[in-house]
Amino acid sequence: MKQTKKYRIIGNMTGNSMDAIDLILTEFEGNNIKDICTYTKPYDKDMQIKINTLRQLVHNKTAEQIRQIPEFLAIHNEYIRQIAECVKELCYRNKQSVTSIDAIGFHGKTLDHNPPSKAKEDGSFPYTLQMGSGQMLADLTAIPVVYDFRSDWLMAGYEGAPLVPPHNAHIAEIEGDGIYYNGGNTANFALIRNKQVIASSDAGPFNEYIDGFVRQNTTMAYDQQGIMGKNGQLDINLLQKTFKLGRKFYDRALPKSGDPAYYQQDKLFHYVQQEQIRFEDALHTFEYFAAYIAAYTLTQIPENIIFPENIILFGGGWKNPIVYQSFTKMLKNQAQILPEHQEAFKCLYQKLPSTLEVHYSQFGAYMEARLFADLAYHKLINKPWKMPETDTPIVCGIIAKPSRQQQSYPDCINRAAKGWQKNRVK
Repeated sequence: MKQTKKYRIIGNMTGNSMDAIDLILTEFEGNNIKDICTYTKPYDKDMQIKINTLRQLVHNKTAEQIRQIPEFLAIHNEYIRQIAECVKELCYRNKQSVTSIDAIGFHGKTLDHNPPSKAKEDGSFPYTLQMGSGQMLADLTAIPVVYDFRSDWLMAGYEGAPLVPPHNAHIAEIEGDGIYYNGGNTANFALIRNKQVIASSDAGPFNEYIDGFVRQNTTMAYDQQGIMGKNGQLDINLLQKTFKLGRKFYDRALPKSGDPAYYQQDKLFHYVQQEQIRFEDALHTFEYFAAYIAAYTLTQIPENIIFPENIILFGGGWKNPIVYQSFTKMLKNQAQILPEHQEAFKCLYQKLPSTLEVHYSQFGAYMEARLFADLAYHKLINKPWKMPETDTPIVCGIIAKPSRQQQSYPDCINRAAKGWQKNRVK
């Protein structure tokens, strides 16, 4: 019997919220997954400001235009160096030899995203923008890096996000079938049956409004345990305004791919200020909205798809008790629903099994970081990443092997940045 090779891979994720660098070292052997150790380093305020500023500067720009932005290269290099330092710290603290690690699965920092579903509506060309040189990270850590996974999917005509559903299916080998629901900066779900992805999609902002509002109005990074939001009440007018600002995305058919630029955070926060809504009430409403948009997206699942008996949560956003409790009450028809959504939720309640259980995944804390370790594993064994959108097999990502440190890194911008169609023709 042929023995399966064991791969030891570090997965990295720095989410849109820029709350922290998350790392996890995971062993893969066939379908078996074993987490070895983890490490997290919160980002400081200065880096969060730099990334948010850069996100505005690069919006709707080509790779060539982005390279001309004076701040870009310095921020990029600082970003990569911080990740490299965290990789070394993970190894040092947990007594893991660098030479024992087969690869780093590296996502990069998403700065802009214009998937086919959105591009079709406004007549533009699809693209996705991730910052992050895999080659620079490989040189700094002396570990091979597998990266730029989204480009392959978007260039093949698909959304490019979310990428996590096949990893949820991999986890389902251990945890079982269900709706795996991510509560990160953006919410997304994957409905898994018989260890296969039946349906999946982004849902909309989850931590996006909550964390942004807290950081704008306090010295805190987020509402830990919902302590501040607990002192507020639901503002139904703000809830309706929040939905209306993103309605073009929220009402788009599944599957769909989200991006912070769609959610008009600046307009929303300006509305709060203009209407003089109390901080605690606005925060409580944004926490309620995170649960609301997660539940509302379930109403868009096609009628012919049978709901499983488990909703399995992962991602730090679900640790907020206001979000979690609002979501569970919503699924039991015990929470306030906007008038225009009454019929949609009524249909959802008829489809949900009476034995439905909602619980947190045992793999939940580092699911997104482990996702990129899993993607790297698939690349190393030349195994396609099977997305529900297509039967087309795609082995995604590229590999950078450590070399002598270079003076410049042309891969600091991913392949499917705006203008990739023109570059491909060349």
